[in-house]
Amino acid sequence: MSRILITGASGFLGRALAARLRADGDAVVGIDRIADAASDVVAGDTTDPDPWRARLDGCDAVLHTAAVVSNAVDHESQWRVNVLGTQRVFAAARAAGVPRVVLLSSVRAFGDTGFPDGVTEEHPVRPDGNPYVDTKIASEHVALQAHAAGGIEAVVVRPGDVYGPGSVPWVLKPLDAIRGGQFLLPAMGRGIHSPVYVDDLVDGTVRALRSPAAAGEVFTLAGPRGVRSDEYFGYLYAMLGKRGPLGIPTPLAVALAHAADAANRARGRRNEVNAISMRYLARRGTYSSAKARRVLGYAPAVELEEGMRRTEAWLRAEGLLPTPPTTTEA
Repeated sequence: MSRILITGASGFLGRALAARLRADGDAVVGIDRIADAASDVVAGDTTDPDPWRARLDGCDAVLHTAAVVSNAVDHESQWRVNVLGTQRVFAAARAAGVPRVVLLSSVRAFGDTGFPDGVTEEHPVRPDGNPYVDTKIASEHVALQAHAAGGIEAVVVRPGDVYGPGSVPWVLKPLDAIRGGQFLLPAMGRGIHSPVYVDDLVDGTVRALRSPAAAGEVFTLAGPRGVRSDEYFGYLYAMLGKRGPLGIPTPLAVALAHAADAANRARGRRNEVNAISMRYLARRGTYSSAKARRVLGYAPAVELEEGMRRTEAWLRAEGLLPTPPTTTEA
């Protein structure tokens, strides 16, 4: 049995990873912004390890999932958590003698536009002025720099668009926007989405955690296939009994989103409807997981239809979808 510390342990990925590791027989402890004694999670800030440093004693690895995941948070706030927080987690882990840290990064390190279809880890990362993209790239640099300096192993995992029960960016927030009549897609809905079901992502991450060959490497963990954005979000519309989504030309989508973002800023309540999100949803390329398949034995198995079936079942069980009408026979 191993002892693993998870940062961001109460988040979507943190909870899923903890459940898998405990099922495997590992001891799991965590930190998050709010304590959860039932799950052995203490309150902690990744930029200030001193209050929770003792949690690292005896750990065999750290899964670093804590991050700001947003297109609507300023650069300084994202840099503090995504970059400075990562640097301090690695420094604290090295000082405690923890052998390995796995950093959960993002496929957005490739940039939101301009990467080739089937892009691999050999393709250079591309800062583009978006705080999330740029700070994810910088956090990877922090991790790989720590690895190169010695004394600790770093592994970088780049998930695709992770969905499933509990997913905020790809399930809960889109459903809210659809309900409010505030959802549309750029590129006429023909942008490429890269869904990876949470169980597949967890399996690949645990493989990266345990594999000796993963040390110092970067792995993309995408799903079985890329799909058109209107196909992916069409499932969410169907769950609500609605037709859609509406696709419009990208320049118009960007202009509308920019205007909506300006209005939301004026009200002091920004959300993810902005020009950055529209450009991201207009992507045309997919991400290759060939390296993870070859080195880790990663094999994503949950196709979109099945993943959405499981997601819908969870949403209905949680009371987050309207109860479908019952039919009676005459």
